[in-house]
Amino acid sequence: MADQNFPLTGFGSLAIHGGHEQDPQYAHLTPIFATSTFVYDSAEQGMRRFSGEEKGYIYTRWGNPTMTEAADKIAAMESFGLTDGSGNPLAIKGYLQASGMAAISALFMSTLKTGDKILSHYSLYGGSQELMDKLLPDFGISAVIVDLRDLNKAEEALKADPAIKMIYLETPANPTLQCVDIEALTKLGKQYGKIIACDNTFATPYLQQPFRFGVDFVIHSTTKFLNGHGTSIGGAFLGRDIEFMNTWGGKVHKMLGGNSNPFDAFLLVNGMKTLEVRMERHCHNAMEVAGFFEGHAAVSKVNYTGLPNHPDHYIAAKQMRHPGAMLSIELKGGLQAGINMMNRLRMCTRTVSLGTCDTLMCHPASMTHYSVPKEKREQYGITDGLIRISVGMENIQDIIADINQAL
Repeated sequence: MADQNFPLTGFGSLAIHGGHEQDPQYAHLTPIFATSTFVYDSAEQGMRRFSGEEKGYIYTRWGNPTMTEAADKIAAMESFGLTDGSGNPLAIKGYLQASGMAAISALFMSTLKTGDKILSHYSLYGGSQELMDKLLPDFGISAVIVDLRDLNKAEEALKADPAIKMIYLETPANPTLQCVDIEALTKLGKQYGKIIACDNTFATPYLQQPFRFGVDFVIHSTTKFLNGHGTSIGGAFLGRDIEFMNTWGGKVHKMLGGNSNPFDAFLLVNGMKTLEVRMERHCHNAMEVAGFFEGHAAVSKVNYTGLPNHPDHYIAAKQMRHPGAMLSIELKGGLQAGINMMNRLRMCTRTVSLGTCDTLMCHPASMTHYSVPKEKREQYGITDGLIRISVGMENIQDIIADINQAL
């Protein structure tokens, strides 16, 4: 086991060693603590555990060593190299969730109440959009959607509606890859006393650290790049207010019951150890694929912030280490062209989700964003001819050859 006091200077080292505590049996790798509950040496110890006087595990829905390591590793990566206002290493508290949607639910339910509003932007993950449109209104919580790439519109919305309590960001956004300025929006939001939350799933903490820019909360679907192998569903709910996360935030996490489980946490821990090297290959391939699409006669538009002509190129470059592994394209032939391309794929995988080692392609209008009304999809830039691609780690020549023959 690495000395926890040894100063790790590289993200890759942190991804491997961060968050790990040696178990009593000295296992090399993190064990799967497959137990629903934990025992006590005495009735008094149980009392101390429940009262919070003594640290320790009680019930796996409340916490489990395997789940703790996964959450602590994500928190360590999101805060790597960051400091607080006093110059000390930034402390982040995280909880491992059953899915990304469970993480979003824990975020909203712990911070919002009846009458509150969320300010967000176009082109969000379909599940997030549906939650805001169809579920939260039943609890008296609604969303205000504007183009947050325009700071003037963002401020107009804040001035016009004091009921807005949270600014919710997803950048790069799904599936148009729109990017918003985290730093500028956080600064603006704080001027008006708002909570700032950011979905960092597409970027991962290797490419982008929203806490660097002062956001209050970060959420992840760990199912994606963090796991990296498509073997488990999971999410993470992280906050910089340690007292809140240890009290009400943690209480809501426990009460909603959207916790992860030891086996999925075990898979996640092992997947995250290779995050840096995987993302380097993903990103290299994505840049090559974007360049190929840009010059193809069948493609009318390429949504990839690594291309200088993308409207959000400079925002992405300011806050991300690399433009990332996700891109989308619009085909000139519309829906039928998309169907034809998808059906002709021979190596790339036809499926939803993202972040696995293989290249994944999907048609958002009929898949991930099917529940979003057509008029809203088109307003957000999700056309019938849009194809979303999670560029994998295969040989780049093979990826491009398959896409080329499919087109």
